[in-house]
Amino acid sequence: MAYLIDTHAHIDMYENWEEICNNAENNGIKKIIIPSVELKYFQKVLDIANKRENLYCMLGIFPSEAKTWNDKILDTIRELSKNKKVVGIGEIGLDYYWDKTFNEKQQEIFIKQIKLANELNLPIAVHDREAHKDSFDILKEYNKNSKVVFHCFSGSPEFAMECIKEGWYIALGGVVTFKNAVKAKDTAKIIPLDRLLLETDSPYLTPVPHRGKENQPAYVKYVAEEIAKLRDIDVEEIMTNTSKNAESVFGIWKKND
Repeated sequence: MAYLIDTHAHIDMYENWEEICNNAENNGIKKIIIPSVELKYFQKVLDIANKRENLYCMLGIFPSEAKTWNDKILDTIRELSKNKKVVGIGEIGLDYYWDKTFNEKQQEIFIKQIKLANELNLPIAVHDREAHKDSFDILKEYNKNSKVVFHCFSGSPEFAMECIKEGWYIALGGVVTFKNAVKAKDTAKIIPLDRLLLETDSPYLTPVPHRGKENQPAYVKYVAEEIAKLRDIDVEEIMTNTSKNAESVFGIWKKND
């Protein structure tokens, strides 16, 4: 039976995360991956992942936190990554939207975390906001062996295809359901199914029909349904392919199947 995987949900931000997870399971979401954004949340996301068999986590420093960086963070990630529930480095990357005064610092920290992902042989979940060229160029130069997922992809269909040529993956979320999200919809139509992942980025970017309310992993089904509609294929084909991709990228097929 086909099922869904939410590859990016900040469920550590919910006080009622267990209820959120129960609702996800009741809606056919079999596995959830929890990213981290700051050092102070590393242990929390790992503790949550350890409490349920179908939860996993990633460790990484978000671009906006680059100013707080120190290299001891690398050792912390190395140590915590010995736990098999840590399945990726993320979310990491570049964000030039809010503050462009420390772009070079962001790039420096991005590169260090890419190198660490390579060392640990873990996939990378990339946050790329208004930094497409720099994100692409840095990954192309410094990533040697890690699988790459462009989380909550916001680029053009043409940029998506450039990423796919590199063997990287595109993750789409609730934005694809928005009426005026032309780029996201056009991207969803052309991405090869073997390079597509689904996510919610909960509690953000809630899909239609719940837009304006708090997002949750259960709503990833609306993302799958919209992409299936855009491609004129059965939603089970989207579910099967994206779940298979997620399990391959993050190495989470060994359990819960």
